[in-house]
Parts: sequence; C-alpha cells; structure tokens
Amino acid sequence: MTDLTIVIPVHNESGNIGRLVEEINSALISGPAYEIIVVDDGSIDGSAEEALRAGNHIRVLRHAKRTGKSRALVTGFQAAKGQWIATLDGDGQNDPTDIARLWPRIHSSQSVLFAGVRKRRNDGFVKLLTSKFANFIRKRMLNDDCRDTACGFKVLPSEAAKNLPYFDNMHRFLPALLRRAGLQVIEVSVEDRPRLAGVSKYGFFDRAAVAFLDTVGVFWLIRRHSDPVSVVEMNSAGN
Repeated sequence: MTDLTIVIPVHNESGNIGRLVEEINSALISGPAYEIIVVDDGSIDGSAEEALRAGNHIRVLRHAKRTGKSRALVTGFQAAKGQWIATLDGDGQNDPTDIARLWPRIHSSQSVLFAGVRKRRNDGFVKLLTSKFANFIRKRMLNDDCRDTACGFKVLPSEAAKNLPYFDNMHRFLPALLRRAGLQVIEVSVEDRPRLAGVSKYGFFDRAAVAFLDTVGVFWLIRRHSDPVSVVEMNSAGN
C-alpha cells in the first residue's frame, strides 16, 4: 500500500527538478511508503528526462502541450496511488524535509488540508506584488482566512483531491474549495528556498489580472454548494 503520493507539476524546470527528486528520496528514506509523480506540462528543456534519471519511486506523466499548473495537478491527482497527496512546486523552492517533519501529524489525521505558509518569501518584486493583490481580493470575497494560498506546499487526502472541481487556476483556491467539501484547513509553517535555475513562469497578468474573475467564479461555486444527502434504495417485495 502506498501511503503518500508527491505530485510535482513541471514546466521547463531542468536544473531544478532532478535535484528536488533526489532531495525527496533522501528526506523520506525512513518515512512513509511513497511515490513521486512528476507531471511534465509540455516542457521543451529535458525536464522529464532529468526527473527520471534522478532516483527511485518516480513516475513521469507528460502533457503533449502546456496546459497550466491546475491541469497538471489534476493529472497527478487522478493517477495517484497514495492515501495522501502532497504537492510541491517543481522549481525546488518548497523543501521536502517539511513533508518528513509533518508526516506523523499528517498520518494520524483525517479530512484535513495541510496548507503551507512560507516563513520567508524568496520571490521577486513583481511576483510578491501580484501575489499580495490576488490575496487581497480573494480574502475579501471568499473569507477563507488563508494567509498564503499561493504556497505550492499542500497535503490533502487523496479522495478529496480526486473529487475537486476542475477549472483553470483552480490550484490558487484549494483552501476555499476544500473547506467547501467539508475539510478542515490547518496552516503549517514551511521553508521557502531561492530558485537555483531558470526563471519564474508567472507574470503580472497571469497572477493578478485574472484574480478578480477567478474569485467571482469560486464565490459562485461555494454559494451554490449543498451538502450530499443520504440515499436509501427501496426494492419491491421479493427482490
């Protein structure tokens, strides 16, 4: 049985993804039974091959073209064999030792999303500015009380991940969507490391200009949610 699946969406992260896979294998050497799923979202720099060369416990799923982080995450979620799913960004800024540190707490929990809150941000000015803008809008409309929803470090039950509604940029609203599904959200402090290779894939318009419309959509989705009801099947006599 696989306890944990680590899902890593990647787009052109050669120079980062191989090192990250090696770090995961080192951090979890005496931890849970795990697998690593790298979802290569249309990379053209050999990211998938670098990941495969890096170590054990790894599966690489490739998109024929770039589809975005949310679609890459959903691909990984649906393929996951673990009871829990952890997400890490492919740029290596999330530290896999945080998974090992938190695993005893995670393993004993149920119906919980563990959402990373970065102790210190190692982002450039534009990324910080647009993230603050998007968080401001999201908090005002969704009231999700999440301090760092953009952090790539998340750990959640596999069943909950597989049943998330999909839409572009869904990954930015995981705490709100999982609260909608009845999960408790627990924030945990995690490390944020500087990127060692490549450049960020996000700019102002990707992160902020669409924030309002995305948030309106999630607001509508949450407002239209209703709890499931129990269903009893009745059979005719003799059946």
